[in-house]
Amino acid sequence: MASSSPRCSNSGWSKNQNKLFERALAVYDKETPDRWENIARFVGGGKSIEDVKLHYNRLLEDVRKIESGHVPFPNYRSTGGNEEQRYLNYN
Repeated sequence: MASSSPRCSNSGWSKNQNKLFERALAVYDKETPDRWENIARFVGGGKSIEDVKLHYNRLLEDVRKIESGHVPFPNYRSTGGNEEQRYLNYN
């Protein structure tokens, strides 16, 4: 029997949908009316309001873990070269 609750496809977020989600958060801030509906529409792919809210809450939890030191910083290997030059090229 089908559930009457909205479909939640949060487990399947593509790299592109994550980028769209991040962009949508910048466009539709906390003061935006119908923020979650707008973000879900912006992301597309059948994401519901519940999907984007859950994804946002998971993002907040990840940020809390990082800021509290529970998630170690990645150990990026140096590709060699001049560190200052790479910084200048990045900016």
